[in-house]
Amino acid sequence: MRAAVLHELGTMPRVERFDEPVPGRGELVLDVLAAGVNHLDLGKASGRFYGDTPALPAVVGTDGVGRDPDGRRVYFDETIAPFGAYAERTLVDREHLVAVPDGVSDEAAAVLGNAGVAAMTALSWRGRLQAGESVLVLGATGAVGHLAVQLARLLGAGRVVAVGRDAERLERLRALGADDALDLDDHADPGARLAAAGAPFDLIVDLLWGTPAITAMGAAASGARLIQLGQLAGAEVTLPAALLRSRMLTLHGLAGVNVAAPVRSDAYAQVTAFAAAGELDVDFERVALDDIAGTWVRQQRLIGVKMVVVP
Repeated sequence: MRAAVLHELGTMPRVERFDEPVPGRGELVLDVLAAGVNHLDLGKASGRFYGDTPALPAVVGTDGVGRDPDGRRVYFDETIAPFGAYAERTLVDREHLVAVPDGVSDEAAAVLGNAGVAAMTALSWRGRLQAGESVLVLGATGAVGHLAVQLARLLGAGRVVAVGRDAERLERLRALGADDALDLDDHADPGARLAAAGAPFDLIVDLLWGTPAITAMGAAASGARLIQLGQLAGAEVTLPAALLRSRMLTLHGLAGVNVAAPVRSDAYAQVTAFAAAGELDVDFERVALDDIAGTWVRQQRLIGVKMVVVP
């Protein structure tokens, strides 16, 4: 079969022939319909990911949508090594599959796996969002943030404010339910802009860290929660102790690989139900397996739109 194969950590995968997967006890071979392109995939391939380092050669790609031997569409968020998602077929544990509902395209179902589950667990499972609370999404113009803004509204948030770096995508988020949208490239006082946008905020979904996270903490309500799941603006911050104490802040880290499978499955069922009902805009760009090199480079550049490999 054709697959995107990694031979050495820190290099780029290349499309070539790879052995066909053969299922063992409790395993299934899936025909891959669509696979999400994730920062996680690049992290694993670089050797800098804090989880396990893959044995090589191996097919890259973590999650996607496939068709099982009975013809059913299912979502998978892990594969059995050395098989991955960027291939015509992959090997999975039959116990770790979630049904994809009708009314959701293969590509949208793939996006809602990594990005949708991250957004949903940040809001509902880790963030414990309550109806009427105000939500600030840092990094709203990326794939996770785009969904987090919409899901916050669907889950009953009283006010939702989006922060990001793409004026066109920010305006789109206004149309999708954001009460306000702030451009990080606007050099006006960020604290004053957050105050004017509706601070204080009860829940902060943070995909940026760095200076934007510190500014956001300054606009937090007493007892607010900050859910940290990305570091696009910097890996480290200087955090004044008084800032935590004065606002009684709670900081929660969130990494999908550490979330229990039942929690991930429930979150996936929720977001795909919203999408099937036409309540969730899922943004993606379809890319070909043969263009994995160009896709890899574009993902390294942190483009906003979610790319989906279609074998």
